Amino acid sequence: MLPKKADFNGGLYQFLDASPTPFHAVAQLSTMLEASGFKPLNAFDNWSLVAGEKYFVTHNGSALIAFVVGQDDAWTRGIRMVGAHTDSPCLMVKPKPEIWTNGYLQLGVEVYGGALLNPWFDRDLSIAGRIVFQSAEGQLSHQLIDFEHPVATIPSLAIHLDRDANKNRSVNPQKDLPPILMQVTEKMDFRQLLASRFLSPNDQVLDYELCFYDTQGTAIVGLGNEFFSSARLDNLLSCYVGAQAIAQADGSHHCLLFLSDHEEVGSVSASGADGPFLESVIERMLSSSVAASQVLGRSLLVSCDNAHAVHPNFKTAHDAQHQPKLNGGPVIKTNVKQRYATNSLTSGRFRKLCSDADIPLQTFVSRSDVGCGSTIGPIAAARLGIPTIDVGIPQFAMHSCRETAGVEDPILLAMALESFFNLAESLAWDG
Repeated sequence: MLPKKADFNGGLYQFLDASPTPFHAVAQLSTMLEASGFKPLNAFDNWSLVAGEKYFVTHNGSALIAFVVGQDDAWTRGIRMVGAHTDSPCLMVKPKPEIWTNGYLQLGVEVYGGALLNPWFDRDLSIAGRIVFQSAEGQLSHQLIDFEHPVATIPSLAIHLDRDANKNRSVNPQKDLPPILMQVTEKMDFRQLLASRFLSPNDQVLDYELCFYDTQGTAIVGLGNEFFSSARLDNLLSCYVGAQAIAQADGSHHCLLFLSDHEEVGSVSASGADGPFLESVIERMLSSSVAASQVLGRSLLVSCDNAHAVHPNFKTAHDAQHQPKLNGGPVIKTNVKQRYATNSLTSGRFRKLCSDADIPLQTFVSRSDVGCGSTIGPIAAARLGIPTIDVGIPQFAMHSCRETAGVEDPILLAMALESFFNLAESLAWDG
């Protein structure tokens, strides 16, 4: 049984605060899943899977698949799949980042994903990610790091020096975004700084994947405590909800949770939704006596990625008949250009499931004169041939370094996904 709402949300907030990067998120999720009875697998080992048992495997430390080998027949019952992504828009540290200007050390950054840039100014920033290093004995290794406390800021230019800032402020990522780390009297190497902070003497940093993040923790907001704000709600919120839901799978059916990396930059990577990770795990999960394509056609993927809640100051940015609200329940997302993979069959299945569980649903479709974002849903549907629906929790300020959602919605989505994983009936429309 899922925890009560207060406990569920408390665990979510802790997870968000402890996951400044996809690497940290996968490490946290791995610990959670193992505590829930999932057995870790190595992708390069031979697997001996047992019906009714739960397993998980990671890829690149930034993507994860958890699955249950069901006791029923996958050919007739299909696989109940949920997908989300571990990455979020951020500022990544460049390979040779050092910038020395007027006695300050700054780091050059590259914008990852479609980030809202203005909110990154005047925030208390830290740095986290993965470093690869060579020990004094010549051993190659890697580890996760996190400065944890604020080590940088990107100050705004004062209004006195930019009188048009409130009228027309644009951000040049190359010139305007390098954060300030410290005052210096001589030049210093960033890799050496990392080594002195996180490694043993004489260890050498060879490379890294590091990003800046806002150190402000998750906060409950609103006079009635209706909302919560955090970094990386898109899409770590769905990752946590999916992990909590699959932990409640009773072992009867084949179930799978796919948490991919690099969605925000197109998913074209070995650990992304357009890579081979998911297909390879499905093939190994199923017996050799049945073709994966046969099973997938009888399966359903619920692609979970947050949805745009209607902003009360900008109601006209939404279609007048489709205006999701915070705390109104999960949102079914549709788009005729297939930016979302929802169709009437998958939507009908999900609507019935939620109706049977007394879970409210909302619908989102973009204005006809406004472009639409996308998710891993269409990519996985096209690659696997699996029926897919796109759903998500409504939120404000998507792709900002600080996003807001409703406190009721995470548990509502978790309840829907738990019902989905344990749904007794076949998912196939042909019987």
